[in-house]
Parts: sequence; structure tokens; C-alpha cells
Amino acid sequence: MKTTIGTTLYDTLGGTTLVADPTHAGAMIEKGRLSIRNVIDSTIFVIAADSKINGHFTVLLSEVTKGDFSGFTDLSENLTTFVAGATGSKDYIYIGLSMHDAHDPATNSRMNGKATNADFDAFVNDLVAGANKNKVPSSIINSLGKIVESLRTTVVQM
Repeated sequence: MKTTIGTTLYDTLGGTTLVADPTHAGAMIEKGRLSIRNVIDSTIFVIAADSKINGHFTVLLSEVTKGDFSGFTDLSENLTTFVAGATGSKDYIYIGLSMHDAHDPATNSRMNGKATNADFDAFVNDLVAGANKNKVPSSIINSLGKIVESLRTTVVQM
């Protein structure tokens, strides 16, 4: 996809055009947010199967195994909002934990252990896999990668 001057990455992902939300009957969602949510949700499933980093998410995996998807829904919502804002959405502002606190078990009891550079690399690989499952063009994946990489020093705490 080609972007024009003044176009945000969020606009490139679909922007503010409203479309039917396939997971909430009768609801509408911005196309950019839906695109991001699809990648986030796919990435969460890739992480769940990735033995390199899924140990950081034992609370979430235990809940899902028991049929409780509230933690999954919250994680998806928070990450989607974070990425929407980071890509230029004017309609979504992330107000959750800082990236440092979100990844620190001392402040986020849902995290099992602090992240290493290897964990971060595994996350990036899983994010790319989630994006590829949604047929996101490589140029957009590269742009998202730059945003994610800018968080490395905040997320990696070991």
C-alpha cells in the first residue's frame, strides 16, 4: 500500500472508515482498528503456541483453558488501543499501564517473569507471523516493526 504525505500508518491500515464488526453483531468499528485487532488477536494465538515466550502468560493461558476469555479480551483491547494510538489514530488513546509496568511482574501480576532481549525477539517474530496471517503487506509490517522496536528498552528488563 502506498501512503501519501500526511497519511498516518493508521490511515493506511484502513483509517476511520466504519465497517461492520465481525465479532460484535450490529456494531461498527473503524477499519484501521479492525485491521490492528485482527493482527493483535492472531499474534496472541501465535504467542500462546510459542514455547519461547508463552511462559510469560501463564495466567492468561490458564484462564483461556478454563473457558474464561476476559483476560484475552482485555489484552486484545489494550494492545489494539495502544497500537492504534501509536500508528496515528486520533480516536483511541491508550490509558493502561506504561510499557515498563505492563511487563514488570512486580506491577503486573499477570506477567510471569521479566522479558529478555531473546523474549522480545520472539515476540517480534510472533507479531510478524500474526501480521502475515492477516496478509499485511511487508512495507506495513516494517513500519509496525519500527514502532515495536522503539519499545525494546522499556519492555526488556533483564
